[in-house]
Amino acid sequence: MDRRKAVPGFVPCCLFLVLAVSAEVSERRHLYRKQSEVPLSCSEGFTELGYYNGSVSHTNSGSPCLKWTDFPDYMQQYPGRGLGDHSFCRNPDRETNPWCFFKQNSGAIGWAYCDCQNGAARLVGGSSGNSGRLEIYLNGKWGAVCDTHWTDRDASVICRQLGVSEIGTALQHSYFGPGSLFHYERLGCRGNENSLLECQSRKFVTSDCNHGNEAGVICAEPEGTRIPLRLVGGLEDFEGRIEVYHNGRWGTICDDQWDDTDAEVVCRQLGLGGVAKAWPWAHFGQGFGPILLDEVQCTGNELSLEECPHSNWEQHNCDHTEDAGVSCNSHTDGAVRLVGAESHQEGRVEIYYQGQWGSVCDDNWTELNAQVVCRQLGFRGRAEVAPDGVYEESHGLILLDEVQCQGTEASLLLCIHSEWGHHDCSHSEDVGVRCERDGDTKMIPSISPFTGPLVRLVAGESRKEGRVEVFINGQWGSVCDDGWNDVNAAVVCRQLGFIGAAKARSMAYFGEGRGPIHLDNVRCLGTEMYLGQCLTEGQDGHDCRHSEDAGVICDYTLDPVSDAAMAMQTCGLRLNNQRRRRRIIGGDKSLRGEWPWQVSLWLRSQSKGNHPLCGGSLINSCWVVTAAHCFKRFGRDPIRYTLRLGDYHTEEQDDFERTLSPDRIVIHRKYHSQGWEYDIALLRLKGTEGNCVAFNPHTGAVCLPEPGTKWEKRPAACVITGWGITDSEYSRTLLQAWVPLLPAWKCKKRYGDRFTSRMLCAGSLSEHHRVDSCQGDSGGPLVCQGEGGRWVLTGVISWGHGCGNPSFPGVYTRVSRFLQWIDKVINKPYKN
Repeated sequence: MDRRKAVPGFVPCCLFLVLAVSAEVSERRHLYRKQSEVPLSCSEGFTELGYYNGSVSHTNSGSPCLKWTDFPDYMQQYPGRGLGDHSFCRNPDRETNPWCFFKQNSGAIGWAYCDCQNGAARLVGGSSGNSGRLEIYLNGKWGAVCDTHWTDRDASVICRQLGVSEIGTALQHSYFGPGSLFHYERLGCRGNENSLLECQSRKFVTSDCNHGNEAGVICAEPEGTRIPLRLVGGLEDFEGRIEVYHNGRWGTICDDQWDDTDAEVVCRQLGLGGVAKAWPWAHFGQGFGPILLDEVQCTGNELSLEECPHSNWEQHNCDHTEDAGVSCNSHTDGAVRLVGAESHQEGRVEIYYQGQWGSVCDDNWTELNAQVVCRQLGFRGRAEVAPDGVYEESHGLILLDEVQCQGTEASLLLCIHSEWGHHDCSHSEDVGVRCERDGDTKMIPSISPFTGPLVRLVAGESRKEGRVEVFINGQWGSVCDDGWNDVNAAVVCRQLGFIGAAKARSMAYFGEGRGPIHLDNVRCLGTEMYLGQCLTEGQDGHDCRHSEDAGVICDYTLDPVSDAAMAMQTCGLRLNNQRRRRRIIGGDKSLRGEWPWQVSLWLRSQSKGNHPLCGGSLINSCWVVTAAHCFKRFGRDPIRYTLRLGDYHTEEQDDFERTLSPDRIVIHRKYHSQGWEYDIALLRLKGTEGNCVAFNPHTGAVCLPEPGTKWEKRPAACVITGWGITDSEYSRTLLQAWVPLLPAWKCKKRYGDRFTSRMLCAGSLSEHHRVDSCQGDSGGPLVCQGEGGRWVLTGVISWGHGCGNPSFPGVYTRVSRFLQWIDKVINKPYKN
């Protein structure tokens, strides 16, 4: 069959598309002839007359099909053969295999056969059908997915597609062994799709993804107390309608009492950074399932949504017009995005300003402007202005007009433009652009030699700090810290538009990168405007690892100490909590100063190392609580030890960090080195009573339990902190991990008579959420949040079997059983 006859009347103004189809057909005719000779790939979905009537909507290469209504003459030519306002594959000409039209990367229209097995998934190498290495069928072959961008959202879609479970857990590093080849670099699912082909951000492998990086999946509903959450219906991964999973169903939350405090807890549980904002009235669209929760009223300190007060499950007076939404927005003013197109390389231009996205008017819009937008988004190929009306009109704000760029700017924000929100436009004038990657075309615009590569800051607590990454050869990569200093940091901050003081950070202070290491031995004079103007060694000349990634803090100032006086009169409060009130706790890494009572204990002879001997907790100005077994090997002579207060990164000097010497070590008299009973000790700091150490935003005391309190027996938000083991390595930055307190009978069942009433055990008993005291340090704190938002020292990290073994959770000294002993030692009576 000759498809050149199929589309002559497509759209008169788009004759070039018809020519492109003809060229595509003649160029690939031999390929399709060969395909038609293979056995039928779609064995189901055919009518008695031989017409395919199924729901496959992608070509055999995975491209989405175009709607048949885009080809009106073709529909008239073949009436009654299943063509309509849909994008399903069809064979109106009685081809053996169904086929469809699709849009190529160049913008031309092509056609291709559909393979009903394309996008099929299977799990290989697991002990059951519920787990294994993910393999996807594509172009006649099974291939793996790279784990670089692999998430639980992707895993959940795979599990749903396989009909195994609604919840999936993503595993990395070839957990189920290596495969033979890779198909996808990322799936980019939102989590509510029914199959991977519905995921809009799929990306085929374009760079090396080595064996050892195959993605794995475990399909199982979660154990424990945390209810799964997902965000649905947003344009970005960090926003959407909030849905919860309960009794095998996903459902929405009613927006009664829904506010930013509730949103903050959602963002925290999902591990998302940025500013938390609550959205009422189905801002991200109405849900379709049950309404599961109402009257949610979080205090803002909870680590997961189920800890917040709420109505009983499925008791509400709402409909889906009141579905609650959340955004965990990490964007800053001037960020841009492309929306309204199937490809992420094109779309309507939207810019972010003061918490809202808005479109840009096309008055005086040129290809120079388009080039700046594409460069800001990381594309290095040709940029062009899209024709009017190609993308759907916006329904929101119009934020910019009269934009005039020279073409060399690093972001659209640096171009001349009208005042924000001032325009004389309608949404029919929304501007759109198309971007190409370096290599998509031979027409590569040169980058201004005065600007050099783009620079960004990653994994900081705000947009003013983070690991330094530069964009070279189409990839973001880090900078080695050899020779890295405040002068280099000042140039980076200047390039990013900051004018205050700059502070250099080394030794992967903001975490290790995962891409290439682009630069090493950067040597700036301090007068440069861009990092690209500094002398440096390139990618082939470094001898670094990601443990040496460089970072910066821009607009650097010390935290205010005005609240220190208040800290002397209270306990269990984090002075940075108000300053970072809307900053989300992200993952296992804590924020600087977030746990001000955390103390690290070092052997004096090894104080220059990278990991402390033990942890501890400051309970007042002069006393630290830790574990007795910390002194089992090296004795209790205080001259052998030093203490660090206000520490965050073990190999970098932190703000407010102090190193002190203990004056006295007091070990409980009933502790014996051969056992684990009475595993508690006190360290006295040098100084006069009540004035040993001054408190500041990074140094403060934790509360002790109230005598006779029973609150720790009910579910509580409890956290362990320390520089513990992750992936068989000690962390250099302070870690945190949420752990549930477990009933005493469960601990007794696992440990027998070794577990006594003077102990607690805590941790996850799930195979899929392994967190216990390995993430902390011996002697370090287990703190639970009590009334008034104060954190209470509930346990001291003591012992356990293995690391992250769900059969043997971590064991802690129960602090409430030692209040009288602590009181006697420090001679400070409690107030009843």
